[in-house]
Amino acid sequence: MKFFRLAGSRVVKTGVAIFITAWICVLLDWPPVFAVITAIVTIEPTVSDSIKKGIVRFPASAIGSAYAVLFISLFGNSPLTYTLAAVFTIATCFRLRLHAGLLVATLTSVAMVEVIHTNVLMSFFIRLGTTTTGLVVSTVVNMFMMPPDYTKEIARKLERIAFRTGIAAEKVFHDILDDQHQVIVVEQELTDQLDNMIQQTEQLIRFQKEESKYHPLIGSERTRFEQDQKQLIQLRLIHYHIENLVYTSFDQVEWPPEEKTAIMTAVTDMAQSLKHPDAFNRVKHREHHERLTDIFWDDTEAITTAKKQYPANLPPELKILYELLSIYNLVGRYYGKLE
Repeated sequence: MKFFRLAGSRVVKTGVAIFITAWICVLLDWPPVFAVITAIVTIEPTVSDSIKKGIVRFPASAIGSAYAVLFISLFGNSPLTYTLAAVFTIATCFRLRLHAGLLVATLTSVAMVEVIHTNVLMSFFIRLGTTTTGLVVSTVVNMFMMPPDYTKEIARKLERIAFRTGIAAEKVFHDILDDQHQVIVVEQELTDQLDNMIQQTEQLIRFQKEESKYHPLIGSERTRFEQDQKQLIQLRLIHYHIENLVYTSFDQVEWPPEEKTAIMTAVTDMAQSLKHPDAFNRVKHREHHERLTDIFWDDTEAITTAKKQYPANLPPELKILYELLSIYNLVGRYYGKLE
């Protein structure tokens, strides 16, 4: 049971592709090693990537094979042959921008030197045949066997991101309100971890979009995937506003006790709704939003009245309330538009 948990779909598909590729090469009396190398690297996270990179790897492998044939004809099986075959393959692939095929082309180029003994031209065409076999078999296996599906993993990561966002928001605002914001190492670690999680999920969404070209999502699955994309955008924007607070210095923040209590309560409830979706209450959320808006405009009026003019820089209270209101709006969108 533990083996099946460790062996994911890509591992299983790679094994199947290797077996079929090697079996075909044995039937055709071709050396399987080159086809197997190609088959291994062609199993990509999506069918689209397998096809795109396969189109690059075929000419790259042909270039590596050509150089191997050329230099073994000139210098035989010698150290100079390995060196020149590798260097020229790397340089040519780099100049032609065949980066996805550079590694496999170089490896197979130097490996060919060992197996070419007679009829170098035939060896070249056999090499093209084994490359084609590995590419086609791996792409077909990737397309029809256990097609990649990232929707469930995306949904799980979204829940974790929302939970971590709630923790980060609560920590940052509480530090600011308790005048402990100058010690921001923990806050930076939280936002950095959150950024990494968001980037990983964005990559999974890209994979799923590419995969949908060959295995389209339908019905509720498609609706859920579109909703997940929108929610990730909201979480990315919330992360942006939290980072604004983390990397901004504030002087001592002064609010009347009742306003400070209202802000602390709003932050706690907002953080809880992110950490536990069932805790989100739309009516309560709207009430907190209205209360924060009232505090924002009251503070704006009080500051401008006291100074008889508009300040050159926004006071820290207004900056904090602006970011908090922005986050509140985004949390409302995360769970659906505010009524």
